[in-house]
Amino acid sequence: MLIKGMTLFLVVMAVLAIFGKLRLPGLKRPGARRVAGRCPSCGRPKIGSGPCPCKNKGA
Repeated sequence: MLIKGMTLFLVVMAVLAIFGKLRLPGLKRPGARRVAGRCPSCGRPKIGSGPCPCKNKGA
């Protein structure tokens, strides 16, 4: 009975994965959307699309 339940669970998970790929084919991994990168002058990771804090030293 336990093996039957595990097999059914794995089959349901495989079907959900297949339908998920069919529904959202253009999306890659969740981490693949990161485009900001690092600041070229100080090397800190950029958060958002604004300028790096190292460029606002006067403020």
